[in-house]
Amino acid sequence: MDPVPTGASGPVGGRGAGAMIEAESGPTVERRMDEASGNIVKSGVPAVSPNLADYALSCRLFDWRQATSELAGLPGGGVNIAHEAVDRHVLEGRGEHIALRCVPPSGAVVTLSYTRLAALSNRFANGLHRLGVRAGDRVFTLLGRCPELYVAVLGTLKNKSVLCPLFSAFGPDPVVQRMTLGDARVLVTTQALYQRKIADRRAGLPGLEHVVIVGPSTADLPGTVRWDDLMEAASEEFTIPATDPEDPALLHFTSGTTGRPKGAVHVHGAVAAHRVTAEYALDLHPDDVYWCTADPGWVTGMSYGVIAPLAAGVTVVVDEGEFDAARWYRVLESEHVTVWYTAPTAIRMLMRATPRTGPFDLPRSHDLSALRFIASVGEPLNPEAVRWGADVLGLPIHDNYWQTETGCIVIANLAACDIRPGSMGRPLPGFQAEVLAADEQGRPVRDGAGRVRPVTDPAGQGVLALRPGWPSMFRGYLDDEERYRSAFVDGWYVTGDLVRRDSDGYLWFVGRADDVIKSAGHLIGPFEVESALMEHPAVAEAGVIGRPDPVAGTVVKAFVSLRPGFDPGPELCTDILAFARRKLGPAVAPREVAFDQNLPKTRSGKVMRRLLRAREQGLPEGDTSTLESGSA
Repeated sequence: MDPVPTGASGPVGGRGAGAMIEAESGPTVERRMDEASGNIVKSGVPAVSPNLADYALSCRLFDWRQATSELAGLPGGGVNIAHEAVDRHVLEGRGEHIALRCVPPSGAVVTLSYTRLAALSNRFANGLHRLGVRAGDRVFTLLGRCPELYVAVLGTLKNKSVLCPLFSAFGPDPVVQRMTLGDARVLVTTQALYQRKIADRRAGLPGLEHVVIVGPSTADLPGTVRWDDLMEAASEEFTIPATDPEDPALLHFTSGTTGRPKGAVHVHGAVAAHRVTAEYALDLHPDDVYWCTADPGWVTGMSYGVIAPLAAGVTVVVDEGEFDAARWYRVLESEHVTVWYTAPTAIRMLMRATPRTGPFDLPRSHDLSALRFIASVGEPLNPEAVRWGADVLGLPIHDNYWQTETGCIVIANLAACDIRPGSMGRPLPGFQAEVLAADEQGRPVRDGAGRVRPVTDPAGQGVLALRPGWPSMFRGYLDDEERYRSAFVDGWYVTGDLVRRDSDGYLWFVGRADDVIKSAGHLIGPFEVESALMEHPAVAEAGVIGRPDPVAGTVVKAFVSLRPGFDPGPELCTDILAFARRKLGPAVAPREVAFDQNLPKTRSGKVMRRLLRAREQGLPEGDTSTLESGSA
């Protein structure tokens, strides 16, 4: 790789993390909790002006054609993601700006400038070309967060091959299943991962012609090529072929309930949406130091851990270690992170590591003065977590919403706007969202003229739908045209998520259509119940489902994991149930509580309610390949 070891650099000083002080945009912004509404209200003039300062005006004037025209474009015309993410910055004179700051589990930080990243990704593109890999061929990555992963991603896109990222902790079955569905031609991985997950199954992957081994190779592995050999033989000069914005670029697999993952196809033109939404929803500026904690094997880690921040020209922190609360605070401090994008599960884990009473020793023992903006995605963010960020970190946490299919953030709480804890925010400029009336399965219902109809009652709920037209929207499900077409109704993309919208346009997540509980005539959103349960001092996490009941039809049952220092038992169960009844009322509160310190979660941190339901009712579990506890 020929990296340059370096230590962290940049100013240190300012506030401690726990102070109730400046907002994410600088020390002149103040926030207060409005007692009447519960909103976090911002006032003052930020030291760093938000990219999106006037929400209404931006929504009125925004045009995707204008946003696309602001891409650099290839010299010969067309759009290539890798050119926008790396090469354009070199051509524009910012080549020496640090692109990646890689933090290993131990040892010195390794940095790569945009110039160096451009040269290395050129080498990998040339290496693929020498192997006979061409446009449209699918290149799978099965790597941890290491510099070679980023080089492989960008080199693959430069070669116009289709990138298919896999999470390195997947077990052999989900890895082989996805490579089979995606017709893998190339795999980039390590010797350990190859021998553990692929080698004895390779005969079942006849299309897999090349396996590139990253890192030390202590054995003679037939049918493989060493990364170092491939790179050393390759030139640092590469001309990206003409790339149409509609050329396929990415294939992301997302779990289905039937056991067969869905492969969502995205195109090179998606980078326009990645870049704009990074600037709007994450408020990225060119001099930011940005850390996205999601693994690039997932869509969040790829779209907002690799593509979007590099397209915005920022410095990306790459943490190669595993989660540890103390380590994460050290990374935030030592790398002077200014913008942090993480997951609700990670936030809850940090909350569990912080006492609910007394001094907040762990975060307060680190200087987080550089940090100005925190955002979260992956599942709805509980109101308590938003307030915890303000109380403990000195910054509220901005929730946002998107899906693998949308390819980018579509709804967000913005830097310049007040936060309504528990809301996922408002649609970003360029996106038209509607709440459509839906049946109990989340399917839009039609009026007398046969048209879908919006929900007009401010207190009503329906299925979230988006008007197609943004650049990063998926272009299809791999080899499943019928499934793709079924996602659209009357010109709307139907997300399958039930929401409600308040009078000011803020959207509130109710639940997946198949998660919503109908009990004694009431429709109950599990997220609302889970959020209330997590306000109990003993509850660390919660998952809520409907359990069949001969009288009510369905009753609410909650599965909870406990904070350290609390023991399960009848007395605590009674206390939690009573607490929920006081918070939610008897019609919505759970009737049962079960204690479970190992709630089934995806590796991105979502509690798998459908798995809780299946286990409760003895039903087939469906696709469990993304389970947090899956074999590795």
